[in-house]
Amino acid sequence: MTSVTGIRSSPAMRRPKGFTLIELMIVVAVIGILAAIAYPSYQNYVMRAKRASAQQFMMEVVSRQEQYLLDARAYGTLADLNMTPPTSVSANYDFASVPNNAATPPTFTVTATAKGPQTADGNLSVNSLGVKTPSGKW
Repeated sequence: MTSVTGIRSSPAMRRPKGFTLIELMIVVAVIGILAAIAYPSYQNYVMRAKRASAQQFMMEVVSRQEQYLLDARAYGTLADLNMTPPTSVSANYDFASVPNNAATPPTFTVTATAKGPQTADGNLSVNSLGVKTPSGKW
């Protein structure tokens, strides 16, 4: 066999192609270690993103409640406000808006009850005074 330079090379001088089993095992081990570190961080990121979507919907309810109060002189439920959460949000939380129109002044509380895997993150609530609980999640 001749090479580009015209010098014959013996089969013993050829470099073997491919990877050895040890090299492949090291690569798989490194990928496994990286995945074990990255996956929990990814899960926390997903949980926080779902919480942020729920909080955004809750703040829209608060805004709509204030508009409803100006029109009806009372707070309303989600049905009164004609609001339904997006399916991406309702898959992780159940929402309720509970008005207390007998109080002076009237009040309301919007709650998001976590369901499914999101329960590890906990429930959320905001009231007519703007108090958000739990405070560490907002």
